[in-house]
Amino acid sequence: MDSQDLQRLKNKYDIIGNDAALNRALETAITIAPTDLTVLVTGESGVGKENIPKIIHQNSRRKTAKYFAVNCGAIPEGTIDSELFGHEKGSFTGAIETRKGYFEEANGGTLFLDEIGELPLPSQAKLLRVLQSGEFIKVGSSKVEKTDVRVIAATNNDLIHAVSKGKFREDLYYRLNAIQIRMPALRDRKGDIYLFFRKFSSDFSEKYGMSKVTLTNDAIDLLINYRWPGNIRQLKNVAETVTALESEKLTPTSGRCVVDAATLAGYMPKEDVNLLPAVMEDNRGDSMSESDRQMFIKAILDLKHEVDDLKARISSINASPAPVLTPHIPDEEAEWQGQGAPVSSEDIGKVVDINVHDSQNQDLSLKKSNLENIIKALEKHRGNRKLAAQEVGISERTLYRKIKEYHLE
Repeated sequence: MDSQDLQRLKNKYDIIGNDAALNRALETAITIAPTDLTVLVTGESGVGKENIPKIIHQNSRRKTAKYFAVNCGAIPEGTIDSELFGHEKGSFTGAIETRKGYFEEANGGTLFLDEIGELPLPSQAKLLRVLQSGEFIKVGSSKVEKTDVRVIAATNNDLIHAVSKGKFREDLYYRLNAIQIRMPALRDRKGDIYLFFRKFSSDFSEKYGMSKVTLTNDAIDLLINYRWPGNIRQLKNVAETVTALESEKLTPTSGRCVVDAATLAGYMPKEDVNLLPAVMEDNRGDSMSESDRQMFIKAILDLKHEVDDLKARISSINASPAPVLTPHIPDEEAEWQGQGAPVSSEDIGKVVDINVHDSQNQDLSLKKSNLENIIKALEKHRGNRKLAAQEVGISERTLYRKIKEYHLE
């Protein structure tokens, strides 16, 4: 794919970023879409794995057929077989009629099985049979039925580790893993992090009529170097929360609320090594292997190092300005995709006017809001600051600042 085709694909599926690993994942999805190969999409929770099966289905020969997405981890173990393969009337309590399962409903189309690692072992055996021969049996039936479904699975678990622990079938793993597409974690896409923040903040501010948020240089550096264990989903929550709580309603002159690193840090959960997943005791009594133990210890040390580094950055933000790492943004894109002018610590807490060059929609622009205009407006409206601010074309906050600056109290 050339760069233009790739960008069109991202625009169609609302995918943000220019990371090389992300581009490879998208290109792989397009390349294998015309085939019927089974695909395994891997990556941490919140990285956007759900986009890959949609891209594959809508660029395949099955695009006119049905597409279903099933979260295997959200279906109770006792009903998962009924959901996937269907059941006969009276096969269990509550089965008041015969029901088709997803494999029957999706015949000729595509079935996306998310969180495949949560599938119970008995159901894994039935899934393997469908993948190998296209055959399945409904719950409560003895009749073998056929289906033609392309399966795309996704997981945020280490399936190889699950296989070694006997929690996932090895033959099913290799059957699903005909093609593996890995979605990169957000912390590995540093050039895209600030772009995501601007997008989410801009969308939220437009939806609720709030001022847009601008980050200082040190805040951008803090944002980029945070670990983001919740990936894109977590970053979206932080961006929307900061916009909601730090900005204010738009005024006639509009504006941006400037947020520094100290303020932003209050919205970003502190990482604690004590919150790492606990090693649960296995009922069979086997212990952690030496290689697993070394990997676990290394992960703890790496995480501790990152936490210490983050604390050091926050404590030194007033001592030395941090460099800005900004992504490559194409020209003539949406407003949130622009680089944005870096702001200094002197601007913290101010609302920065973003319409100062627009003189057609205001009686008097901010550039013409000199002492004479302010005095005339105040005299005209007999000291009414709200009406005077509207006359001059500035916010009340700006007018208060001008009154203090020109000693007009």
